[in-house]
Amino acid sequence: MIGAAEPLAARLRLPYSVILAVLGVLIGVGATFFLHTELTDALNPVAEAILDLPIRSNVFLYVFLPTLLFQATLGMNLRRMIDDWVPILMLAVVAVVVATVSVGYALAWVSALPLAACLLIGAIVSTTDPSAVVSIFRSISSPRRLARIIEGESLLNDAAAIALFGLFMGFVMLGTPDPELGDALLRFPLLIAGGAITGWLCARVAVWIMALFGRHELAQISVSVALPYLAYIGAEQIVGASGVIAVVAAGLTLNLVAPGRLPPQSWTNLRELWGVLAHWAGALIFILAALLIPRLLEEVRIGDILLVAVVIVAAVVARMVILFGLLPLLARLRLSPPVDRPYRVAILWGGLRGAVTLALALAVTESFRVPDDIQRVVGILATGFTLFTLIVQGTTLRWVIGRLGLDRLSPIDEALSRQVVAVALQTVREDLASTTENYDLSRDIVRSEAKRFGERLDEAVKTAEDSADILDRDRIALGLIVLAGHERDTIIDRVRERTISARMAEKVMSDAERLIEGARSQGRSGYQRAARRSVAYGKGFRAAVWLNRRLGISAPLAQMTTDRFELMLSQRLILRDLGGFIDGRIRRIHGRRVAELLHELLSRRIEAVETALEGLRLQYPGYAEELERRFIRRTALRLEEREYMMMREDGLIGAEVYMSLMADLGARRAAAETRPKLDIALQRTALVRQFPLFAEFSDRALRQLARGLETRYANVGEAIIRKDSAAKRVFFIASGAVELESAGQTWRLGRGEMFGQMAILMQKSVRAEAKAIAPTTLLVLDEDRFRRLLGRSKALRKAVRESAEKRGIEPSALLPPAKDAS
Repeated sequence: MIGAAEPLAARLRLPYSVILAVLGVLIGVGATFFLHTELTDALNPVAEAILDLPIRSNVFLYVFLPTLLFQATLGMNLRRMIDDWVPILMLAVVAVVVATVSVGYALAWVSALPLAACLLIGAIVSTTDPSAVVSIFRSISSPRRLARIIEGESLLNDAAAIALFGLFMGFVMLGTPDPELGDALLRFPLLIAGGAITGWLCARVAVWIMALFGRHELAQISVSVALPYLAYIGAEQIVGASGVIAVVAAGLTLNLVAPGRLPPQSWTNLRELWGVLAHWAGALIFILAALLIPRLLEEVRIGDILLVAVVIVAAVVARMVILFGLLPLLARLRLSPPVDRPYRVAILWGGLRGAVTLALALAVTESFRVPDDIQRVVGILATGFTLFTLIVQGTTLRWVIGRLGLDRLSPIDEALSRQVVAVALQTVREDLASTTENYDLSRDIVRSEAKRFGERLDEAVKTAEDSADILDRDRIALGLIVLAGHERDTIIDRVRERTISARMAEKVMSDAERLIEGARSQGRSGYQRAARRSVAYGKGFRAAVWLNRRLGISAPLAQMTTDRFELMLSQRLILRDLGGFIDGRIRRIHGRRVAELLHELLSRRIEAVETALEGLRLQYPGYAEELERRFIRRTALRLEEREYMMMREDGLIGAEVYMSLMADLGARRAAAETRPKLDIALQRTALVRQFPLFAEFSDRALRQLARGLETRYANVGEAIIRKDSAAKRVFFIASGAVELESAGQTWRLGRGEMFGQMAILMQKSVRAEAKAIAPTTLLVLDEDRFRRLLGRSKALRKAVRESAEKRGIEPSALLPPAKDAS
């Protein structure tokens, strides 16, 4: 039945969850009918077995729900989710709280139910199941960012709603009729924080254990299967926090950490297994929950229908406030991507409720500590609201999307598709001609078929020419989208070949997706902005630098620097393969001018990556060579594996020999996957040694100097020294380039040069403004250390005099250096 549900949903063009719910309801209604009818008694045992299934809320909450949530976290691109954390939290958390409060107070206003029970109902119906609208958005090629926001909502809103459910369920069971909403919301963050910490700890322990079982894939998968259930039970029963939050935190942690600790194939197999488990869990939870609908609606009354209508209106209005009020405000503040009104309408109508809502309602009806009248109302309202969203909204969602025009290509995409068809048919005609010659086919048949194909080609070319009025700006944007898409496909191929490690794959893939979205939303400028971001130092890197400089904690900086090394090497490998794609494909679709411009943009990206990589090489001499040797070893192993596979397919070696060779290859590959460690302290000493200014220093003096120097990283365009600021430091350029501007004059400094010393020696405020014009690494020395160093180094004193003379400053105007106390 589950196997037939998906094809049936596709054929009827309905959401998959709607089909599952209908099947479950039909089974429940059919079992009730056959049990009570006098037409036949043969099916009574089957009907009794169905109706007496031990379906309890604990089965949903402790078995099925952790599986669904955990798999959802493993399938997410967390780096891209973090970019959109503001709208995701708005839809997932704030929207849940708003819906809970709106439904709760609306029910309290029109009914005699206590406020605690009304808020409990609001928490139950506030969780949405956006899987239907996500699947439809994917089928209509909606913006990836929009689909990602909805996916993030689907993950976190369940957690937020269930945490609120547990909070208000406690009030109802304790008999607190009118809880203080402020106190309740103050306890809400504690539930979330306790669950998040529990899930993180469980996941870290699990990853450590899985790493120990490096060659035992089944053991690793078994640990991953146990993880969500242990996190859920531990948070609920031991910590007293939210088990759902613990499962989400455990899945997110595993998604971030495991790719770098597990073999790539093991991680792939683990995610595939969880995909199958989640498919079955999702289907079973929907069908089993739908079986309960006839039972929950047995005691429905006329007044209950009015309350269901109140819940529907309050829930829809609460969601409208978020979608049409808060999201546009966040977009104006540039905290969220703008979401067009048609898409917001589709999200509003696609807020279906499903199995989680029914499972929570079932938990209320099973509790003996909840009064009977509240049990009845909760079961009826939750079930009625769920049926409305599934039957009314679910069956009309695709029609609504069609009426909004979201299922049609934009004029630019339509014109592009015509040109793509024309180019593809031209390529097919060329390949077809060579094929007919190779197989020596009958000329009459070839001539007749060629005539038919030529007519189709002529029609496609004419259609493409009719749409040739696409603006060059749009052609460039479309070409950049295609180029970034090919870059993403190339990354996938390189990961499969293990040329790029799984640890870097996610980061490089995220950069490619940013390029696609930037080109799609803002054209050339968006693409260039995303390209600059891919080589820039991020906030995390600056935080690691601060930890190293202020607290002496170097591990985060060493880890991020190592990642940056490998990232730049991976990007360089990918970018060098894109030029042929521009000439072979994009030029034929968009023409020579667009192809030349794309080549220019690609050259700039390659230059930026080479500059960043060269800066790292200068900053950490020798370490880049170690990584490149590791890359060569991994490439050699991949080629060796390919040779063994070909020999096995050709029958040159048997299965036993092949398995032995692959086992040995696997051991060597595991060793090659380990990255060399980066010792920042040792590397800084080696870097200082490369400065000609310090060539006369002994090894002991160099080590002392290295300890006194601070490392600073500057992005392109970042201000290093501002005009009229106090002179306190001297900067030595380890890599990159700096531009100085003073009194209308501009000059540039490169590796091995220094700046900032004149203001210190003249005891004046800084008159020049310095900014980085390339990703730059600086070694910084404070005033006191610089003066002592100047007193010890003849080369440094000479460099200071030469610099003063270039700027027209008499060396006699400079203050003498401090005497070296050592």
